[in-house]
Amino acid sequence: MSRALPKYSKRRVAIIGGAAAVALSGAVIAGTALAGQPAKGGGAQNARTLAAPGAISCPDVASRLPAVPASAKAEVDRNLALLQTQIQEADTRLKNTVGQGGPNFVNNAILGPLKDKRVSTIDRIAIAIGRKGTKPAGLDALAPCALNAAGGAAAGGGRAQATATPGTGANQQAGGGTAAGAAVGTIGCPDVASRLPAVPASAKAEVDRNLALLQTQIQEANTRLKNTVGQGGPNFVNNAILGPLKDKRVSTIDRIAIAIGRKGTKPAGLDALAACTLTK
Repeated sequence: MSRALPKYSKRRVAIIGGAAAVALSGAVIAGTALAGQPAKGGGAQNARTLAAPGAISCPDVASRLPAVPASAKAEVDRNLALLQTQIQEADTRLKNTVGQGGPNFVNNAILGPLKDKRVSTIDRIAIAIGRKGTKPAGLDALAPCALNAAGGAAAGGGRAQATATPGTGANQQAGGGTAAGAAVGTIGCPDVASRLPAVPASAKAEVDRNLALLQTQIQEANTRLKNTVGQGGPNFVNNAILGPLKDKRVSTIDRIAIAIGRKGTKPAGLDALAACTLTK
């Protein structure tokens, strides 16, 4: 025969049951949040940014070219293909660096270096056409690209960036990076001028202009190095500064060699001078 619970026992059972229900509902809410449900107040924006970093879009160069001389077609086609490769590489970097750096990371580390590469490649296309025809003007306006962000765009064509993920914080810059608060270091590059053969008089102005450009590129890279201390992951300096600098130097050194070769012997092996290093 069952015994009736005292009144105070009934109240205690009700309280315990209510607490269990609250705890269970809290667990369900927490589990839902951990499962990726966006929180109120901007969480949905962050989720979209992480899930869909967007894609990089660049103006089409091929459709803006004049008639290409037969002797230049192979070189022009090669550089048009390179433009596409550069966009694909930038898109890959965009996907692989979601959440890294500050609000201007995409502009500084992806769109900026991509523009620099495109300027050099487009310039080679124009030079190739100009050797046997009329060199097209104004193609540099096609160099800048933009981010078609599926998950929220930052001002100036950038992309909203989440807080740096664990392990890519300001104090981790190994592998050619720099730690925040530490000495930034400087970028040093091999001297090109001292490795050149005799420069024909007709090529001197162009060679001097490109030698000066090599110095400007180093200065710009050093400025970027100082302005991005603490940004990105352990390979940020290699990927966002030293790598793009090498690409620029390859193009500039190539223009120097081409200029000398028009009236003399084109120097070989200068590409070995393109790579630079970080001295801390």
